[in-house]
Amino acid sequence: VQLQASGGGLVQAGASRRLSCIASGRAFVSYTVAWFRQAPGKEREFTAASRYGTGRTYYSDSVKGRFAIFRDNVEDTVYLEMNNLIPDDTAVYYCNKFPSVPWGQGTQVTVSS
Repeated sequence: VQLQASGGGLVQAGASRRLSCIASGRAFVSYTVAWFRQAPGKEREFTAASRYGTGRTYYSDSVKGRFAIFRDNVEDTVYLEMNNLIPDDTAVYYCNKFPSVPWGQGTQVTVSS
């Protein structure tokens, strides 16, 4: 399984951005999926998850109310809608599923103040 996140870029504080994640082999169907991020000099941290079956979503306290995770099961794509971005959101964003697979290439999001 290969994961590929995309959609990052340089944005100003307060802006919105949508990230996408695709996987080879319909890897997301029937699995809980999640986004993680790694800021410069910090460890990778959980950001958001979408539970398979119930569709319940989970968010870290730092993004709750601003970010939304959703999935397109037909396209087997997972999205992260990020609103009201702040400089602390600057990080490389990665997607994965549970059970996890090898990390793919993340996408850099840089938020300028």
